[in-house]
Amino acid sequence: MTNTNYPSATTTPQPQPQKNKNNKNLFIGILAAGLLGTWGYLLYDKNKSGEKIDSQQKEIVTLGSEKSELQKDFDNALARLDSVTGANNSLSGENAQLKAQYLKDIDAKKTEIRRLLNKNNASAADLAKAKSMIAELNDKISGLEADVARLKGENQELTTANASLKEEKSALEQNLVTTTSEKEELSKTVDVGSTFSASNIQVTPINEKKSGKEKNTATAKKVDKLVVSFDVENRIAKSGPADMYLIVIAPDGKVIADPSMGSSTLNTRTDGDKQFTSKLSLDYTQGQRKNIQFPIRNGDFGTGEYKIEIYHNGFKIGEGVRSLKKGGLFG
Repeated sequence: MTNTNYPSATTTPQPQPQKNKNNKNLFIGILAAGLLGTWGYLLYDKNKSGEKIDSQQKEIVTLGSEKSELQKDFDNALARLDSVTGANNSLSGENAQLKAQYLKDIDAKKTEIRRLLNKNNASAADLAKAKSMIAELNDKISGLEADVARLKGENQELTTANASLKEEKSALEQNLVTTTSEKEELSKTVDVGSTFSASNIQVTPINEKKSGKEKNTATAKKVDKLVVSFDVENRIAKSGPADMYLIVIAPDGKVIADPSMGSSTLNTRTDGDKQFTSKLSLDYTQGQRKNIQFPIRNGDFGTGEYKIEIYHNGFKIGEGVRSLKKGGLFG
């Protein structure tokens, strides 16, 4: 039997090339599936990242809007605070202490709220804390407003009370002025009314003898003294000392000065200042008539008329005239 390289007619052929082709197709399919899976994952991841970015952008917009609203709320709270502290500055006393009490805590809250709102990347937690603190700040301001309103009301009541007291004081002062004026008028009336009245006025020229006896004389050159006598009385004048003044005017028009009295001036209510001759203090009893005698010495009485004026309480209450002549006594 001869060996040859040709296959035997009885040998079955092997399909190897077809098998390799299938393996290749399988590898390509797996590779394609892997690529598709990778692309799908990348597409899914991209979509997820986009959704996340969109969510983050929406969150940023939401936080920015909330931050803006919180800033407005904070600004409004500060405006309220400025208003109430401005009103508080116009008050005093208890309200000034109240201002210090509130503002210490309020200033601390303001500082923290500003810090939170000024953060570039403020988180939702930061904004939530700022929102809570703004609410607390508004509560503090509301309390301050209520206390200021109360104190304003109390101040208004005090102002009204002070105005009423001023009116009452003014009325009392006016009444006092009226009462004082009426009292002064009454006092003047009583004062004028208590002036004595003089009656039974007599002027007697007296010659004094060496023996001590006194005798009325008709000769002027013999007159040693003039005795002026009169009665005084007043029903409302109080009991006590009273001063009587006598003015004797000589025929030459000059006031006779009693050597024992000296020269003095009387301030009258109707006739101005007048020189008086003599003054006598008497002890008067209310409602009783009292006789008064003024002895007037001149040293040398000449002839003519001697005018007598009697004053009490600044008023002239009586007067009389007496003539002395060479030949005797007239009157």
